[in-house]
Amino acid sequence: MPHQPVPGWCGVPIESDKRPDSMKQSGSSGLRVSGLCYRVGERTLLDEVDLSVAPGESVAVTGPSGSGKSTLLMCILGLVKPQAGTIVAGGREITGLGSAQLAKVRRETLGMVFQFGELLPELSPVENVALPVLLDGGDHRAAYRRAEELLDELGVPVGSTPTGMLSGGERQRTAVARALITEPDVLLADEPTGALDPEAKEGMARLLFTSARDRGCALLLVTHDPTVAGRADRHHQLRGGVLAEAGAV
Repeated sequence: MPHQPVPGWCGVPIESDKRPDSMKQSGSSGLRVSGLCYRVGERTLLDEVDLSVAPGESVAVTGPSGSGKSTLLMCILGLVKPQAGTIVAGGREITGLGSAQLAKVRRETLGMVFQFGELLPELSPVENVALPVLLDGGDHRAAYRRAEELLDELGVPVGSTPTGMLSGGERQRTAVARALITEPDVLLADEPTGALDPEAKEGMARLLFTSARDRGCALLLVTHDPTVAGRADRHHQLRGGVLAEAGAV
């Protein structure tokens, strides 16, 4: 039965994790954060943070709970407004954009994978993955076809089973497919393996790093897991609002 359009928001063979010489052909400049500051009262979460992630490169950020890792991602997504600094994603400066423009950037330039997936449990995996394209006015048949292709690559059932009935690993792979369907320039991941068992965690980590490499996304993920962080091309630590190369803080 053909899929019907639904309302809503935001694939890969698993190989080695490291970045190849080939990059995304779109000319994307990846992600660049300069002088980012964010304070809550007397507490400084981000103190003139500088960070760059090239297309196809992966960068992991670790740090204690409450150190500002997720706040950094929320600033990049435009969900939290920093007091100072600039953010450039996919060659476009996004600091200072209005809400409508930011929503468009999130749909077209940024892909996001949350710790618990943040999927709509009553929808099928295909419907969840197709949402970003449908929100942007894309053709629903093409959106569902691409969603099915991505899910098939990731080993997720593409039937009518509600997403809420999938295993934890399957739900997270569905979340990755949703983040990738618009071919974003930047892929963000917030504790993407935190809710998974060891076997599923290994598969998810491999999937994320391979996705960034093969698709030319600039991957920035935050994690408490040193094993996951160790897979990244670069590893930074965030402490006291200061972001520095791991081992240098």
